Amino acid sequence: MGKQRPASIGKALRGGALALALAFAPAAVGAQSLPTAPPYDKEMHRLAEILGAVHYLRELCDADEGQTWRSMMQQLIDAENPAPDRRSKLIDSFNRGYRGFEQTYNACTETAVWVIDTYMAEGADIAQRIATRYGQ
Repeated sequence: MGKQRPASIGKALRGGALALALAFAPAAVGAQSLPTAPPYDKEMHRLAEILGAVHYLRELCDADEGQTWRSMMQQLIDAENPAPDRRSKLIDSFNRGYRGFEQTYNACTETAVWVIDTYMAEGADIAQRIATRYGQ
């Protein structure tokens, strides 16, 4: 049995607001291995979780994007250059987002598409807020 593709899947597959916002965030942030977590650390963990969830759900919904969202996560980590412990926690957040939806969804549904749209909007907002408040 193949993957289900709801009629509104096209909308979710065209979504690019998060990708666009993230394109600007890495250059703007750059915490450079601070000894303590930066003031936007909580937002970064939420963004990592969103990236993990979107990575899983868009693949499930046949977005055919390969490793796009995982690559964005890697770009954020590279730009941040966090200390090993913080790096590990950011990766854990990404994986938590991925696994949470992996356990819940095994087919693309209208709800999965709604989650994609909602998370992409939230992620774009977080990335923009971080870049605006803490950009260099």
